[in-house]
Amino acid sequence: MAIVKNGNALTTPVQQPGAKISDDGYGLLTATVVWKADDSAALGSVVNRGSTCPIDSNCAAHRYSITYDALEVATLTVDYVGIDGGATSTDPQITGSQGLTSENITTHPNFFETASGLGFSGSPIAGVGTGSLATPAYPAVSGTSEFQGNNGATFEAATGRKFLGFKKPEFKDFYGKSNYLAPQCSLSGVFYTSSSSLVNDHRNAVGKTSGNGTFAGKKLVPDYMGTSFTIGGKNQLLLAQVSFEDFGLLYKVQYELRFNREGYVASVYASA
Repeated sequence: MAIVKNGNALTTPVQQPGAKISDDGYGLLTATVVWKADDSAALGSVVNRGSTCPIDSNCAAHRYSITYDALEVATLTVDYVGIDGGATSTDPQITGSQGLTSENITTHPNFFETASGLGFSGSPIAGVGTGSLATPAYPAVSGTSEFQGNNGATFEAATGRKFLGFKKPEFKDFYGKSNYLAPQCSLSGVFYTSSSSLVNDHRNAVGKTSGNGTFAGKKLVPDYMGTSFTIGGKNQLLLAQVSFEDFGLLYKVQYELRFNREGYVASVYASA
């Protein structure tokens, strides 16, 4: 058998064994492919930004590194990114936090009237006297120019007006109190997209609300958390923050949502 003295001139990059690709579970694809070449003019065919990945056409090159051995043969390591199935964006990866924050007692949903559907029992905290929420009627406090509701709640007029505080020591659960701990839920998430318009649409949606978890046409809340977020005709989700950065040929979008169990007033917060 004749001895082979001439090998591949490597004028065209040759893909090496061991290529790998991974999916983060939400649709973001990342791949790495190693190439060999001996002609610098040929390197561009695989290191050009945006060149197609040989193991998944949904991925494109976004960065690379080159090392040269003693014979000046180049080893190219090319990283690729993409979105599974050729979609425009990945599914959102979300984390949440439920906690308590101090709020003025007058903002409590049970302050004037019994808040239905929220699990409160007993009478309203301050009530409306013998009147209604629209026209409260509080009895006068003897020897003063003030008027009293439930639990020692004191107002400056029989019709309510300014709340002056809880001034009756016999109501020890409320005496001197001005704040309460209100539940607050915040959600944060991240997704990747190839669409710059989707990035801008979410940036422009900051400060707007949603009743189904969808902002700028993209659902940002997983179905296991629910599909309806409204109460009393008010949306309960607010897009509070959006940040973004380039990620190869994609955009990485991070966002924060605020959940309000009482809903956001439409005249203050526009709907997305």
